[in-house]
Order: sequence, then C-alpha cells, then structure tokens
Amino acid sequence: MAIQVGEKAPDFELKDNHGATVKLSDFRGDKNVVLLFYPFAFTGVCTGELCSLRDNLPQFTDRDTQLLAVSNDSIHTLRVFAEQEGLEYPLLSDFWPHGNTSRAYGVFDEDKGCALRGTFIIDKEGVVRWTVVNGLPDARDLAEYVKALDTL
Repeated sequence: MAIQVGEKAPDFELKDNHGATVKLSDFRGDKNVVLLFYPFAFTGVCTGELCSLRDNLPQFTDRDTQLLAVSNDSIHTLRVFAEQEGLEYPLLSDFWPHGNTSRAYGVFDEDKGCALRGTFIIDKEGVVRWTVVNGLPDARDLAEYVKALDTL
C-alpha cells in the first residue's frame, strides 16, 4: 500500500541522471518536493508526462518546489533520456538495489519489476500532503499537482 497523506515521507538516497547523489532530506526546511514515480524511460505515456512537466516547470519552481522523477532505469538510460527530451530536472535511478525506494513508497509492481505512476507532494517538513497512484497505462493530471501545491 502506498504512503498516505499525513505520513512522514521515507528518506532516500538515489543517483540522478548525472551520477550525483540526491537525498530527500536535503530539501527539508528549504523546498516542497513533488516526487513522481514512473515505470520506464522512453515509453509513450512516461515521455508525455515528463515532457509536460518540462514544459510547465515554472509552475513548480515558482511555488518553491523541487520536482524529482524516479524510475527503475539505470542512470545511463536516464542520462540519454533526459538529453533526448531536454529534461532539466533530476531523473533519479531506483535501479539498485532494484526498486528499494519504490517499495518504500508502496508503488513497486513486483510482477512487472517497475514503479507504478505514483506522485507524492511532500512539504518542507517532510510530510506527505497529497498523493495519487495510477496504474501503468494511466497518465496523471498535471493540473492536480499544481492545485495541491497551492494548498501548502
């Protein structure tokens, strides 16, 4: 079961598409975080969602919010994907140990070996304030993220 609203967000330490270490706790007291899990780079729905976020990035940065996108792909795959699509926010690799962070948030599909489409809005204190989990083929609504951020 996915992490629920009101719960403390599990901390994690993952490598981004440039090999840098990113920890959720690094943003505590400084920025809200939109933590977005997606199944695979280079797939249609994932590419559409991540490019929509790219095109609307000021809606997050203007709200003092860091966008972090997590998949179970390797950092090398994510580097190429980000370069190809012009994604300038961190793409984090939950590749090894495979799916540990996705499991901690309750969005890892054990049968498929990848994350579901889970989104968690985490406030500056590290508490989950909004969440949605969609199945693999179902895209999320970006406008809902923005509405949720406006309530913080």
